[in-house]
Amino acid sequence: MDRAQKQESIEALKSVFAGAGAVVVTHYMGMTVAEMTELRSRLRKEEATFQVVKNTLVQKALDGSIGEAGDALFTGPVAIAFGKDPVAAAKIVAQYAKENDKLKLVGGILGQTTVLDEAAVRALATLPSLDQIRGKLIGLIQAPATKIAGVLQAPAGQLARVFNAYATKDAA
Repeated sequence: MDRAQKQESIEALKSVFAGAGAVVVTHYMGMTVAEMTELRSRLRKEEATFQVVKNTLVQKALDGSIGEAGDALFTGPVAIAFGKDPVAAAKIVAQYAKENDKLKLVGGILGQTTVLDEAAVRALATLPSLDQIRGKLIGLIQAPATKIAGVLQAPAGQLARVFNAYATKDAA
């Protein structure tokens, strides 16, 4: 890589760290191309990305913003998984790490300043995704409206049944 390519890579990594909800750091030693492709396709379905990175470029992109604990994540053969939804990438990578022992979770970065260890990334993976939370929230918001509509409709229905009963009684 020449100097211009390195600078482009650093800028791309800066935008990744700025735009991602969470970045999951992994070691991928021994994984085959087919295994990496399968993991990438799983992540792509959730609009997340898996990328092999060069440690020195990542450390320059972070520019010490996460401290020594964050810099310690980037040693050895490192790949990062990231997406806008902080839970999606962590969930898929944690699941894949259970299935394939060659992929090791090292830690992660939440936002741009919080460093997560392996246990915290696994805990993050157990949280519901952003879409699931939105669905639950909409359900909670709609439930009272549905109940109010039912309560308001009940007296009118009862009144209609009473009128119908009187009409059928008079007709008989």
